[in-house]
Amino acid sequence: MRARINLVKAELTPALFAWRNPSALDTFSKRRPTGLIRTNPSLPKMIHMNIRSIIIPVTAALILMLPAPAPAQVPSIAPPKAVPPTGAPETGAQIPQVPPSGAHALTKEDVEAWLDGFTPYALQRGDVAGAVVVVVKDGQVLLAKGYGYADVAARKPVDPERTLFRAGSVSKLYTWTAVMQLVEQGKVDLDTDINTYLDFKIPSRNGKPVTLRNLMTHTPGFDETIRALILNDTRYLKPLGEALRRWVPPRVTDAGSTPAYSNYGAALAGYIVEHVSGETFDNYIERHIFQPLGMEYATFRQPLPPQLEPWMSKGYKVASDDPKPFEVVMIPPAGSISISGTDMGRFAIAHLQNGTFQSNRILQEATAVQMHGTRSVIIPPLNSMLLGFYENNINGHRVITHGGDTSWFHSELNLFVDDGVALYTSLNSIGKDGAAGPIRTMLFEEFGRRYFPGPLPEGQVDAKTAKEHAGLMTGRYVLSRRAHESFLSLAELIGQVKVLANADGTIEVTLLTGPGEAPKKWREIAPFVWRNVDGGDRLAAKVENGRVTRFGVDEFPFMLFEPVEWWWSSAWLLPVWIASLVVLALTALAWPVSALVRRHYGAAYGLTGIDARAHRIVRIASVLVVGIAIAWIVFLQMMENDSGSLTSPSSDILVSFLRLLSFAVFVGGAAIALWNAWAVLRSGRRWLAKVWSVVLALSCLTVLYVGILFHLVGYSANY
Repeated sequence: MRARINLVKAELTPALFAWRNPSALDTFSKRRPTGLIRTNPSLPKMIHMNIRSIIIPVTAALILMLPAPAPAQVPSIAPPKAVPPTGAPETGAQIPQVPPSGAHALTKEDVEAWLDGFTPYALQRGDVAGAVVVVVKDGQVLLAKGYGYADVAARKPVDPERTLFRAGSVSKLYTWTAVMQLVEQGKVDLDTDINTYLDFKIPSRNGKPVTLRNLMTHTPGFDETIRALILNDTRYLKPLGEALRRWVPPRVTDAGSTPAYSNYGAALAGYIVEHVSGETFDNYIERHIFQPLGMEYATFRQPLPPQLEPWMSKGYKVASDDPKPFEVVMIPPAGSISISGTDMGRFAIAHLQNGTFQSNRILQEATAVQMHGTRSVIIPPLNSMLLGFYENNINGHRVITHGGDTSWFHSELNLFVDDGVALYTSLNSIGKDGAAGPIRTMLFEEFGRRYFPGPLPEGQVDAKTAKEHAGLMTGRYVLSRRAHESFLSLAELIGQVKVLANADGTIEVTLLTGPGEAPKKWREIAPFVWRNVDGGDRLAAKVENGRVTRFGVDEFPFMLFEPVEWWWSSAWLLPVWIASLVVLALTALAWPVSALVRRHYGAAYGLTGIDARAHRIVRIASVLVVGIAIAWIVFLQMMENDSGSLTSPSSDILVSFLRLLSFAVFVGGAAIALWNAWAVLRSGRRWLAKVWSVVLALSCLTVLYVGILFHLVGYSANY
């Protein structure tokens, strides 16, 4: 799961695609989905594999071959190291385990030597263009250093003081800080219906309105959305209120009940800041946060102000490829910040010092303490959401965090609040095999081991109980951060997460992987609390009436795993759906084949009247049903690989047309197949034809069932 959400566009972007990276704005990075891009952090790899598993048998039946050119091999641009340093990943996807050691003194000399050993090699092996790392200690920037390139072609190095990186959903910390400023001024209240502060209405659900506290803890209950989240064209950028007013995502859970990372919710909070303060969001952040902290190389504005544009780093998929266009975040409070490393360090210092930076203050001490320490506990004893931050504790040290991922940039800010230390990392490429995620993860985890070692959570349960509890956990799950009521929910059929019980009483979760992408093993250390056998992260479940109702993990405080009900479980529905498409494809294929055979041997058609009409019409219906199903699969695959154009408003007509066509074809196809079965069963045709007509009717009904259940049929282009 470090991979969705995700979470990704799943930070801005679990989770299709959490989706592009699990951080969804998050892409699905290898570590905590908190970003803009994916809707579901469980999906990056699962969707890719399972979509292929659908396409292959169907297209094979239709004899469709779709070749894909292999990418050219281009040498990596980062300087190589002769010997891999301890703790650096061998590849973008493989990270060796490094045993804990005694604490090192956190000095500039020590941390710089350690980072110089780790970072250049990691970037080179992962084909990542550049990175910035900032370490704060005792109210000062201890070290700010750039690695690699901000522009590969121009060989422009990363300048930690001026080079701007897109920090993705780390932007939300500025939004939440602005909200808390208004709270301490008495202009807003955390527990009041947010409609009090808006000029349009957010509907309640089951009588429970959304509050600012819900927005800050990602519990407003909104469905996941990715339409027009990150694009490459400022033409689509609308005023914040207009963008939010256009479509309010459905409320799918009661406010406060279920964490599900929400970019829309964060953007709503930004609009409340704008509406209540009377200033535009950009102006407010600049006047009340950037200026007091002396942040001259930071902006939420899109396009960039002219004076900052020359300092913007390029974004890359891999360093050996061409740079990508500047990403435009359509709801800026959720993730549009462009910022230098040292300016992020100033913001970190202000929070570590409970609101103060030098002689200026952006929050009162009590407000900062409230923001950093108010836990929203869903499943104890796991890490929890705070007011905007979330816990990322390591080795017994309290750490509050926010990650951020756009399509190309991957960032994370960690505050060791009781130790007066911060670590900020940002990379400007996804890298080979998603290397940015493991690099970012290893930097944090090895930094924690080196400078803040401590004991791992311990405990045990007896072997019999461990096996019983492991058995209760087995099954299929989906993330609470997902598309419930749009066609993107098809990803939840393709990408369900399996929990497996091992013979030794441990469990595995297919998308919670460790080094080498092997699933982690979790050993129970307390009733329904498990610990990764190779680390300190935990998993815990909530059990009611002998049934697991949800479980969570330390790395994702902003979403949960929920069991899949039998009627949409991929254990049976996915293979039945695939088999149905194969049946329909074979039926379509048999039409021209049988005609050619009859022509070759001079045989007569043999059917007349209603039998002949049904025979021909059902084959036309089969072609159309299979064609629409393949169109959806290809469209979703293209959306996953697309950098924005397919989720732009320009695609709305295509989405609406495809959904309307699906309604006509799936409903019509099912009706025709039932009529054909009725005609064949009443005729004197052979038993094999009668059996096939029934199988064909059931196949069309299955495709219609999937189309209705996962919202492929309809007309709306909102998703």
